[in-house]
Amino acid sequence: MATPIRLDKMIAHSCNIPRSQVKQLLYSGRIQVNGKTEKQGKVHIFEEDVVQLDQQTLARAQAVYLMLNKPVGYVCTHDEHTHPSVFSLLKDPSMPPLHVAGRLDADTTGLLLVTDDGQWSHQITSPNQHKWKTYRVTLAEPITPSSIEELKQGIFLNGEEKATRPAQVTVLAPQLIDLSIQEGRYHQVKRMLAAVGNHVSQLHRWQIGPLTLDETLKPGQYRQLTADEMLAIRNA
Repeated sequence: MATPIRLDKMIAHSCNIPRSQVKQLLYSGRIQVNGKTEKQGKVHIFEEDVVQLDQQTLARAQAVYLMLNKPVGYVCTHDEHTHPSVFSLLKDPSMPPLHVAGRLDADTTGLLLVTDDGQWSHQITSPNQHKWKTYRVTLAEPITPSSIEELKQGIFLNGEEKATRPAQVTVLAPQLIDLSIQEGRYHQVKRMLAAVGNHVSQLHRWQIGPLTLDETLKPGQYRQLTADEMLAIRNA
């Protein structure tokens, strides 16, 4: 079943109009849900609900779920004061307003999930969902056995009173590791490595839960998630 969506958001997407105009339609009694006039835009509708404008049924716009290979130098906000935005890479003008489920720093590359479904993105990013995010980390210095154990136990980051959750570490080379975490604290991976006396030279996220970055996507390219991918991450 599709995720429930707010009525005002559904109308805006379906009619390609701003929320201010949607409010006017609702206020004037021109919107019906399952045959009854509805004036509250905040109510949630489900896949089986019938929404009409002046007795004409509106098609529910499909939510957008994208996988994007983020290049270096792009930010995950709509603000482009210092760097170009990843949203400038999305060339389809018909797309609804989108956001990133789990931001990456400007100098971090790799897997981004982009959507207009706030409930779905919360399920991806909330630490309570226990979804692992895996990063390929290039280090300035060789990783030490003691550092690995510290990372696996959890790290007290500078200025914070609560330790990170235990991480998973796979050593690929003396200065190359895969680090998996379940949280998304500010600059967390970089700060964790700094806390054990090392420095991150390059950072690349290649997995979120069961989803791995499509190797055919070049930096800056994106595609829709497949039905199997949606099912896998929903059930993870």
